[in-house]
Amino acid sequence: MANTPSAKKAVRKIERKTEVNKARRSRMRTFIRKVEEAIASGDGAAAKQALQSAQPEIMRAATKGVVHKNMAARKISRLAARVKAVSA
Repeated sequence: MANTPSAKKAVRKIERKTEVNKARRSRMRTFIRKVEEAIASGDGAAAKQALQSAQPEIMRAATKGVVHKNMAARKISRLAARVKAVSA
């Protein structure tokens, strides 16, 4: 357990930041799930629209440090390839 005042403050800050990061990660996953559902349904137009809305959300998570930038780029790339396959 934290003993010093600065350590106690650090614990409070970490708890607040963890809540924010959880929300961001959850929001990103929701957008990804919407794209995957559109791909599964076979609707190319809906998948393309869902990807366009998911892309900035994924990159925002990377910018804020919730996920690594390479992971975000990889997710977007793989989703885009799957959307392209459905649309074709």
